Amino acid sequence: MVKMKVITLTRLLVGVTLLLAQLSLSARADEQYFPLQSYRVGPYAAAGSGFFGGFIDYLQLINQRDGGVNGVKLTWDECETQYEVERGVECYKRQKSKPGVAAWNPLSVGIAYAMIDDVTRDKTPLITIDHGRTDSTDGRVFPYVFPLLLNPYSETSGIIKFIGTRLGGLDKLQGKKIVVLYHGSPYGKETIPIFELLAKKYGFEVQQIEVPHPGNEQQSQWLTIRRAKPDYVVLRGFGVMNPVALKTAQKVGYPADHIIGNVWSNSEEDVIPAGNAAKGYIALTTQASGSVYPVVKEIIDKVYGAGKGNLQDRKRIGSVYHNLGIVNGILNVEAIRIAQQKFGHRTLTGDEIRWGFEHLQLDAARVEALGAKGLFHSINVTCEDHEGQGRVTFQQWDGSQWKVISDWISPDWALLRPIIEKSASAYAKENNITPRNCQTEN
Repeated sequence: MVKMKVITLTRLLVGVTLLLAQLSLSARADEQYFPLQSYRVGPYAAAGSGFFGGFIDYLQLINQRDGGVNGVKLTWDECETQYEVERGVECYKRQKSKPGVAAWNPLSVGIAYAMIDDVTRDKTPLITIDHGRTDSTDGRVFPYVFPLLLNPYSETSGIIKFIGTRLGGLDKLQGKKIVVLYHGSPYGKETIPIFELLAKKYGFEVQQIEVPHPGNEQQSQWLTIRRAKPDYVVLRGFGVMNPVALKTAQKVGYPADHIIGNVWSNSEEDVIPAGNAAKGYIALTTQASGSVYPVVKEIIDKVYGAGKGNLQDRKRIGSVYHNLGIVNGILNVEAIRIAQQKFGHRTLTGDEIRWGFEHLQLDAARVEALGAKGLFHSINVTCEDHEGQGRVTFQQWDGSQWKVISDWISPDWALLRPIIEKSASAYAKENNITPRNCQTEN
């Protein structure tokens, strides 16, 4: 009798254990996980805290307002990288073991480069919004890498087109002198060849000057610029390099309204510390700043109103980096939503979400429905184009806020696409990759 009771009790315990395991799996099956390789300390903390703050705020909004994406709750955790490649790779190894990984969003060129082989093997998307290696735009060779909104070559083309409009036409670039002041990192060096190519095409002289990381000292570089007397300076900086550049430019007498910042030199954190030296400074952007957009207002109301906002300083809500994080959240969530339409309302695999990103087509009507009209342009990602057309606009700092001063500008795809394909083809050959046939993809 005692033996029978023991057997019965054992069976009962086993049954309960199995039931709990099934419930645990069921709970996880309704969650989609975002591993965040963030950086909130170090010389680039302003970018990291703003971007990841906006990203998390949008994920919070989707969970609070909608209960997730079609019933699938969004989860995340952060792993501090300090913008260092080694730490970023360590975070990847640590976080990838968790179930339901949706996509990687490191916001770091160096970390992204180091992850390409791993994400391809693990079949999870790598999102490099506004940055990353340019040839990853060719999805035939890089199926899991998405430089959404803007790649470095599109950015460069947009800057040169903008300078041309300031001069009265692209033909007026002939004989002009442009200095490129770039961050001494893979990100900063990415555009060296395309500036040389565009200089040859339009007949301007280009001089490219490196600023060693992190960019606290630039006196010698700006003295060189003063001697060169360029018509324009393109600032390809990041973090502390940007306000130092603007203050040093003022010291040597170079006008702020002839400095054109790239997409990582366009935030409030880049200009406010520079004070009066930043007034008139112009920078490229892929999304507007400000909190007037419905989606930002809803985050303020529902997320911050519930005490769940990620930014400690509420004055940063609607800033450039915060809004970029919100836009990045929109793109990630919409990729999941699109993929769910094909694969079902459940936790998706990384490869299924890759399909969603590859069909991420948000027209003006959809952008408006998402509460983001005017916040960013439409996007149209395809198998061949993992960027989504690369349109940019330009804003000018008036001493207290950014004001948009241009229409949306498209890159010179006729010039850039063959270069991208050539580079991607070389990468494929070096790595024994057979490019996909996008015509057979569905």
